[in-house]
Amino acid sequence: MKTGDQIVQELPWRWSVQGKIFIIGGLGYLFDAYDIALNGFLMPLVGEHFGLSLSERGYVATANLVGMAVGAIAWGSVADRIGRKKAFSVTLLVFALFSVLGALSPTYPVFLALRFLAGIGLGGCIPVDYALVSEFSPRKYRGRVLTGLDVWWPVGVTLCGFVSTALLSVHGNWRWMLSTMVLPALLLFWARRGIPESPVYLAKKGRETEARQVIDDLVARTGAPAVPYTIPEPVAETGPRGVAAAAEQLRRVWKFSPRITSAAWALFATIMLVYYAALSWMPTILKDEGLGDTAAFMKTTLMSGVGIVGVLVSTALVDIVGRKWLIGVSAPVASAALVVFALVMKMPTGSVVAIAVFGFLIQLTVPVLYAYASELYPTELRASGFGWASSVSRALTGFAPLLFGSLMWPALGLATTFAVLGVAVLLAVVWMAFAAPETKGRVLDADEEETPTARAPLGIAEQAAL
Repeated sequence: MKTGDQIVQELPWRWSVQGKIFIIGGLGYLFDAYDIALNGFLMPLVGEHFGLSLSERGYVATANLVGMAVGAIAWGSVADRIGRKKAFSVTLLVFALFSVLGALSPTYPVFLALRFLAGIGLGGCIPVDYALVSEFSPRKYRGRVLTGLDVWWPVGVTLCGFVSTALLSVHGNWRWMLSTMVLPALLLFWARRGIPESPVYLAKKGRETEARQVIDDLVARTGAPAVPYTIPEPVAETGPRGVAAAAEQLRRVWKFSPRITSAAWALFATIMLVYYAALSWMPTILKDEGLGDTAAFMKTTLMSGVGIVGVLVSTALVDIVGRKWLIGVSAPVASAALVVFALVMKMPTGSVVAIAVFGFLIQLTVPVLYAYASELYPTELRASGFGWASSVSRALTGFAPLLFGSLMWPALGLATTFAVLGVAVLLAVVWMAFAAPETKGRVLDADEEETPTARAPLGIAEQAAL
């Protein structure tokens, strides 16, 4: 007899059912993208307003991204404890509150503190959203659904670029840029209240009656035939809470498979480091070359706009080519495009082409990476496993603006700096090839075939480590 998890994963796709969850989850992802992209547009404007040096401007992105790193850890663990639905709703409320307070900041230190706190709220969106959407998605379409979820990212970044450019002529423009998302965020918070709790999560927590209600409702609304199913007895949970719980989740994530976790962390850290470096500093780089605010903002917006096509191509290819091949090819080539951009930056046409190529390829890479990481872990570790991998990238990229603007760019030059970052991406991709399995078409939480040992051909030393 099938389990409730299997019933959910074998349902037909319906836009009125799973599609609703996909859209609401994706809108939260749009806000995450908008806020990160906003760092790049805020840096030159806030720097002028408060009279900051180049290195001091890097704190704008640092405060926000470090807050997101903390949020990714905290909300991933909270979602695994209290449920996807509650965490799904509160993250945006926290973000909206501190964003509107940030727009009223009287001093730069206060501004940085409020950007950090807003980041904590928004940092939970990606791990919580991906865990929830993945657990409602049919296995047949899961790769495309999770990859398609990332289309909201370049849409959010592009929207941020257009809105920020439009507000350049408004007095106190950086304050208005921070305020633009507060009302939509609150509306989305209200809409999220209608999302059901994940039946996979409910079953794992032993809430069988609630799990059956959700599963039966999904079966009826998708028009699938009703068949008997079982809800397996949950494993009793004991353990610490709070900070100790986060530490315990980290220990369990590494115990599950050191090779898989190290590969996920390496991919997240290097690929997102390259992306965030380009996204955060591109307006400043272009202004340093003599472009005005409007031209610099619009070229950065072009980079993200082309990325929408990259996500669509990624969605079409992910279940055909597979996760590892798409990441392994597109990530290093995207990094190389940044090097080319730095070399031809003074050539108007060449620089635009290089920016567009990077925008396309990086957005082909990132959605596959997110889908891949969310599939590497079982249900009880999915949100926290994904959250820890995401938080590592957020922590590193949080300090990247400082490292990039105060040390690497001035000392090495732009082309060499991007080349060093590209080598790091290449090394991470090589490690992924050996350390992590392909997840295309795999059943979430299958029994023997989904154990860490069966996920990849492991050697004797690794099996002992597991």
